[in-house]
Amino acid sequence: MGRLVHIRSLLALALVAFGLAAPSAVAQSGGPCGLLLPKCEEPPPPAPPPGSPAPPPVFVAPVPPGAAPIDPRGVDPLAPNPLEGLEFFVEKHWSPAHQRMRTYRRAGKRYKASLLQTVALRPQFRWFGRWNASPAREVSRFIARVKVEHRGSVPQIAVLRHQGKACHDNYLAGGPAEDARTRRWYDGLAQGIGTKRVVIGFEPDSLGTVRCLAKHRRRARLDTLRYGVDVLSKLPNATVYIEAGASDWEPSWLMAKKLRYVGVAKVRGFMLNVTHFDWTANNISFGRELSRRLGGKHFVINTSQNGRGPVHYRRWLNRRHGAFRRINVWCHPLKRGMGPAPTTRTAAPEVLDAYLYIGRPGLSDGGCNGGPLPIGSWFEKRGLMFAKYATEWLRPPAGTRNGHYGDQPPKAFAGDQYQPERPARQD
Repeated sequence: MGRLVHIRSLLALALVAFGLAAPSAVAQSGGPCGLLLPKCEEPPPPAPPPGSPAPPPVFVAPVPPGAAPIDPRGVDPLAPNPLEGLEFFVEKHWSPAHQRMRTYRRAGKRYKASLLQTVALRPQFRWFGRWNASPAREVSRFIARVKVEHRGSVPQIAVLRHQGKACHDNYLAGGPAEDARTRRWYDGLAQGIGTKRVVIGFEPDSLGTVRCLAKHRRRARLDTLRYGVDVLSKLPNATVYIEAGASDWEPSWLMAKKLRYVGVAKVRGFMLNVTHFDWTANNISFGRELSRRLGGKHFVINTSQNGRGPVHYRRWLNRRHGAFRRINVWCHPLKRGMGPAPTTRTAAPEVLDAYLYIGRPGLSDGGCNGGPLPIGSWFEKRGLMFAKYATEWLRPPAGTRNGHYGDQPPKAFAGDQYQPERPARQD
């Protein structure tokens, strides 16, 4: 009965709000498109202003002199790490963290400026999904802008096109018509990327939430993802990692079965912990288990938000009989921090290609614990929090609980997500 359960009801509400909310004033005024706002069109790539500062530092593990060229796709598990030696693009002009950092500097607020600098200058993934009506044009413009702003750097792209607005036995996720639209969207995205050098994180949470669909719709979800993997696997200069949940989610045997079905054999490997906060060390162990089940496939770990680890607590189903479920607080747990900085120098280089910031510190995951809607809006309080509590910890140090020294209860970190008793049924 200690099985981990996701609190998906809030995600459903938040995603519905995301889909229905009108564009904010920022979007209407042509402001940052990096906020994942609906109908926010990427502007043409700007020319760098005269006297612009040098590009921000990037995180590179250099390739030894005289080394053979590395295959960007890296499909063969024995192939060299295709991320080795890459300079990852750092978003500046359209990053809300970078904009607020500059605002604080002008106002003389050095402490807050230094905190947001920690967020702003670490390379993060740019997310594309349902809100991008013309993926070919929009991803092409983004890649062109990367080339203008920092020639030689490589954009990182997260794909979130699947429907995940609810979780119940009758949820259809748009039905066959939506599946067809998703396939066309994948085709457009691939067209926009073409032969450009990119790193792709494919469909976070899509495999872990298959059971959120009506039973007769689950195979269709897998088939649609399989189509997307097949399309993106043919891009000659794309390194692709498929969603594979997290170490505190589904068991490795189940996730491996789904990964095999959607075509992990065609791409470099899989990614872990994209929407979770579990410790890097736990994800390394889980990733090794998955890799063994998948013929040695490699993986990456999202470390953008796990510097203080997860917040778990018991929800009692029957105290008298000791029956409970372990709840993972995924929506805005408190006092969390960024984890290890993006790098290919990992603790398990034989299978773990990199720690990456696939998540987006400072952007809202939903309306819980004070988060703004729609999802993807700038949540400054949270951005400052992630920087304030950032660590390079791979596992919890001795003497810590919930990522902090002392003996604070889970309620102090779960906030309004703390619900230790099973909610009463609403008839």
